[in-house]
Amino acid sequence: MALDAGMVACLCRELHDILSGGKVDKVYQPSKDEVVLTVRVGARTERLLLSCAPGSARGCLTDQKYENPAVPPMFCMLLRKHLSGAKLCSVSQPGFERVMIFAFDTRDELGFACEKYLVLELVGKFSNLIFLNEHKKIISAVRTVDFSDSDRRQILPGIAYELPPAQDKRNPLTESEQDFREKLSGAVGAADRYLVASYLGLSPLVAREIVYSAERETGRPVSECDPDRLWFYFHTVTERIRTGDYLPTLISDREGGAVEYSFMPIKQYGVGLVEEHPERASELLERFFRNRADRDRMRGRSADILRLLTNAQSRLERKIALQTEELADCAQMETYRLYGDLLTANLYALHRGKTIVSLPNYYDPDCAPVEIPLDGRLSPAANAQKYYKKYNKCKHAFRVLEEQIKRAREDIAYIDTVFDALCRAETTVDLDQIREELYHAGFASRMKDYEKKKQKPPAPLEFRTTGGLRVLCGRNNTQNDYLTTKLAAKSDYWFHVKDAPGSHVILCCEGRTPSDADLTEAAEIAAAHSKLAEGSNVPVDYTPVRYVKKPVGAKPGYVIYHTNRTAYVTPEKKN
Repeated sequence: MALDAGMVACLCRELHDILSGGKVDKVYQPSKDEVVLTVRVGARTERLLLSCAPGSARGCLTDQKYENPAVPPMFCMLLRKHLSGAKLCSVSQPGFERVMIFAFDTRDELGFACEKYLVLELVGKFSNLIFLNEHKKIISAVRTVDFSDSDRRQILPGIAYELPPAQDKRNPLTESEQDFREKLSGAVGAADRYLVASYLGLSPLVAREIVYSAERETGRPVSECDPDRLWFYFHTVTERIRTGDYLPTLISDREGGAVEYSFMPIKQYGVGLVEEHPERASELLERFFRNRADRDRMRGRSADILRLLTNAQSRLERKIALQTEELADCAQMETYRLYGDLLTANLYALHRGKTIVSLPNYYDPDCAPVEIPLDGRLSPAANAQKYYKKYNKCKHAFRVLEEQIKRAREDIAYIDTVFDALCRAETTVDLDQIREELYHAGFASRMKDYEKKKQKPPAPLEFRTTGGLRVLCGRNNTQNDYLTTKLAAKSDYWFHVKDAPGSHVILCCEGRTPSDADLTEAAEIAAAHSKLAEGSNVPVDYTPVRYVKKPVGAKPGYVIYHTNRTAYVTPEKKN
C-alpha cells in the first residue's frame, strides 16, 4: 500500500521531534530514487532516508547501510553543496497532503543566512523529491516534468513550487458532522469506497477499518450503514490525527510476511493475521519494505524453480488425462476376446465379404446373439486374429498404462512436496539445495544452464522443547533425507504430517524417554512446517526412527513407515 496522509502526519511529527535542531553531516544518493542524509543530533547520529521510488516511496529513519555509487549523481552533488552543515529546522505536512517538507537553515553562496527546502511528494508512481530555494522556487528535482510530460503541472528549475493538483475531495480533518451526514445521505455503493472517493488522504485500509468498526464487516453498502456509528468512528480517526495520538501498527501473516501497515490499530483482519506495534513509525516502514524487498528478491531468485515445477506439473496432469482415456478404451479388451472366440467357433459357417455377422454367444446361458463388425477384405480367420491382436494389445497396454499413471501421480505428489519446501525457503542456500534436489531427481534436462555447485552441509531448523530435548526440522526434501536416514538415531522419534507435504521432524531423545509434552511440541512443529500449517486438529504421524525406511530408488524425501501413532495438534510456530 502507498503512504496515506495519516501515516505521513505520523512520520512528520516523529521526524520533527527526533531531528529538529540537528545538522546535516553527509549526503548520499545510493540510487536514482533514494537520498540518505546523515544528521547529527546532539551526541547521536541519525540516517534519514528520502525515497521517491514508485511502490516504496517513504521518508523515515533507517539503520540500513546502503552501497553508494563511485561517482555521486548530480542531484547528490547539488544537495551536498547547499545542505552540508545545514540545520534541520522542521518537518511539516501542508494541509492533509501526502507531502513532507523538510526546512533547513543554511547559507547562500555569499554567506548570508537563508532557508532551503526538500519536498518529498509521496503520490504513488508520481512520487518525487524536489529541492527549493528560500523563495520556494525549484532548484532541482529527482524527476523533472516539462510541458511534454504534463500540461497541468511542471517541475523545472526556476519555476515556483506548487503542491500536486488538488483533488475533488474534502479534507477529513475539517469535516463537520452536519456536512458528513448530508453527503452520506445521497451516497451509493460500498461505504469504504465512498469514503476513499470523498475524503482526501484516506487509504482503502483506513476506510475499511472505519466501516468495520461501525458495522463489523468491511463490504457494507452505504445505504445499510448506521450514520451515527459511521460518523463516530470517522470522527475518532480524524481526532486521532489532529491530536497526534498515533499507534504505528504492522500487520503480518503467520509466516512473518508483512501485509499492511498503518498509523492506528487495525482490527478488521481478526485472528488470521498478527498485529505488532513498533516503537517508531520509521521502524515500522523499514520492517515492512525490507520484508517485502526480501520476499520480492526470493521470488525473483526462485522464479526458475517455480516455472520448472509448474510446467512439470501441468505436463504430468495432461499425461494422466490422456492415459486415463486410453485406459478406458482398454476396458473393451474382453469384448475383443469374445469376438475372436465366437468367430473362431463359427469359421465353418462364415465366408469372406461380410461386414457384420450375428452369432450366438455361447458364454451367455440364453445364447443371445451378438453382432460382430467385420472387415470384408479379410477372411473370417483373419478377422478373428485381428480381434485377438486387439485383445492382447489392450491387455498389455492396460498393465503399462496403470503403471505409468501410478508413476505420474507419484511424481505430482513429489512436486507438491517441492512446492511446499519452496514456499518456506528463506535463503539462497535453501534455493540451491532445492535445485540440487531437482537435479538428482531427474529434472536437470529442464533446468536451463544449471551448474552443479558444491553444497554446504545441510543446516536444518533446530528447536528445544520445554523438557529440554532437541527438535530438528528439515527445510526441504534433501534435508529431510539427511535427517531421517543419516543424522537421527534409531531411538529418536520421527514426525510427519499425515497424507500431506511437509517437513521431516526428528525429536532427539539422547537416551531419555520423551514426555507427552515433548511429543506434542514436536508434533506441533511438524504440523507448522507443512502444507496444513493454517489448519487445526492436524493429524501428525510419529514413530521411532527404526521403523522408518527409504525404498531403494525412491524420490528425495519419500519414506515408508509402520507401527506409528497419530497425534492431532494445532500448528504452532516455534522460535
